[in-house]
Amino acid sequence: MSTATARQAKPATMAQALQRAMRDAMAEDPSVHVMGEDVGTLGGVFRVTDGLAKEFGEDRCTDTPLAEAGILGTAVGMAMYGLRPVVEMQFDAFAYPAFEQLISHVARMRNRTRGAMPLPITVRVPYGGGIGGVEHHSDSSEAYYMATPGLHVVTPATVEDAYGLLRAAIASDDPVVFLEPKRLYWSKSDWSPEAPAAVEPIGRAVVRRQGRSATLITYGPSVPVCLEAAEAAQAEGWDLEVVDLRSLVPFDDETVCASVRRTGRAVVVHESTGFGGPGGEIAARVTERCFHHLEAPVLRVAGFDIPYPPPMLERHHLPGVDRVLDAVARLQWEAES
Repeated sequence: MSTATARQAKPATMAQALQRAMRDAMAEDPSVHVMGEDVGTLGGVFRVTDGLAKEFGEDRCTDTPLAEAGILGTAVGMAMYGLRPVVEMQFDAFAYPAFEQLISHVARMRNRTRGAMPLPITVRVPYGGGIGGVEHHSDSSEAYYMATPGLHVVTPATVEDAYGLLRAAIASDDPVVFLEPKRLYWSKSDWSPEAPAAVEPIGRAVVRRQGRSATLITYGPSVPVCLEAAEAAQAEGWDLEVVDLRSLVPFDDETVCASVRRTGRAVVVHESTGFGGPGGEIAARVTERCFHHLEAPVLRVAGFDIPYPPPMLERHHLPGVDRVLDAVARLQWEAES
């Protein structure tokens, strides 16, 4: 980054970076349309679409009825006629009525037409807990999307990735489920909207912290938790590496396995449930590819196998620093036995 560009950088939130990504994409490409509940006049419940309707008009930033299946079904038709719709599902569990459209049509259209008809749809889904939301407002539903062939699934953990990954998602000719960690909407970083830093493309993970003792494999809202755990672990003599997946589908086996082969130990951390959750798939992939390098079984730290609890209990449900460190302690004990 040049000195002039560095001077332009100033604190920005993830929500602002996401808004800028849509704004820049709409300015560059008239085929990009934003639609969803309250995305227009209100600017979205998290203000992520703030100002888009005023700048581009309600024809390109459109408020819709409370009908998620209809929103996504409309987006399918728009994409088939050459547009690039960006739809917002407002809250994670609100997207469930749209699953039929997503699974039966969005994910299958390219394969169904033997490549003749891609569907460049970006489905923005605010997800995860940590904001005191009630039922249907704090789910981590990434496993459903990961298990559906034909979808790309990405989730940012930084302001820079929020902009870069959303621009890449909108530009993709394949449908992308873009999971936005709600608790990170107001996280800040020095960032220049006029000259945003380049980020790794969809499909690549990054090492957020280098270490030698074990690898924490994580993504989205659990990345800051793992970085905090890694700092705290130094008092115990553990030097933890933190890998931010960024892209759940495609999955970056190369970066993940290179890290685990260096450290010999791994813990997967996420908010989604443990049973049937992403951690099971990740642990299996790591075990298959790194078995002879592992000093201990791959462990998981996840949300409990229950419907999302009331706000006053979510601090017990969500993986925190203590639970991550407890897993690392078990990892070491397993290795020493």
